[in-house]
Amino acid sequence: MPANNTTPAAMSIDVEDWFQVQNLGIDPSLWETHERRVEGNVTRMLELMDMHNVKCTCFILGWIAERHPDIVKDIANAGHEIASHGYNHELIYEISSDRFRKDIRDTKSLLEDLTGHQVVGYRAPCFSITDEAIDILQDEGYTYDSSSFPTIAHDRYGKLSGLQPNEVVQEIREGFHEVCVSCLHVLGKGVPWAGGGYFRLFPYTLFKAGVSKILKKKQPYVFYIHPWEIDAGQPRVQGMGKQYTFRHYLNIDKCDDRWGRLLSDFNWTTVVDLKDQVLNGTV
Repeated sequence: MPANNTTPAAMSIDVEDWFQVQNLGIDPSLWETHERRVEGNVTRMLELMDMHNVKCTCFILGWIAERHPDIVKDIANAGHEIASHGYNHELIYEISSDRFRKDIRDTKSLLEDLTGHQVVGYRAPCFSITDEAIDILQDEGYTYDSSSFPTIAHDRYGKLSGLQPNEVVQEIREGFHEVCVSCLHVLGKGVPWAGGGYFRLFPYTLFKAGVSKILKKKQPYVFYIHPWEIDAGQPRVQGMGKQYTFRHYLNIDKCDDRWGRLLSDFNWTTVVDLKDQVLNGTV
């Protein structure tokens, strides 16, 4: 049974395929040549969430939405929030402002045309958010971002100025909010405790205890996962560095079961609903 806790916890999925992960180093010009597995993985995730009565936010790549429109419609029809992950999974600080604007504009339009629902949320590829990107997001009709990861140094994460520590939801522009991804504070340091490799690294009982600790402090919790993380049968890429190999493939064969347990052990909502609960003072 889910833990009895009134502090909101948001489930989110960054919908991309295995060959689009930066750790693998596969050139985007070669994406079309690789086996696509995202539909099967997302279908499995939808089944698990339906089993546990969970609603989530799906930050979807435009590249995926354009080639797999039915899976986007399936996500929306199941009652999950549709949000943007950009189009090409490019790190924001490596592209021009004009290119970024087109990226998020095209993706928003595509997702809205497919689902008939307004898209208001965004998550940057690899959390590569910047202050300038926030201004462009607001200008293009988004009302929240969920890319800030207030944690120990990472080689790809971006950074926003002016964020208040230990506030998960905060207004960073008038009418525009940041929903930070969760960390567990250990010895004064923010340890990533929101998914990804850390979810697969630690024993599940330890990870669950960390989530419970965050919620008991009345701090909203935000988790993320990718469809490829539950896919132990995905093709293996050779020649990667040891660090990236470790990050990508660690315990990938156990993640389907672990995620199912996580869905069962807590009460989940969407990112936009978590934001609204905090702003309405119902937490």
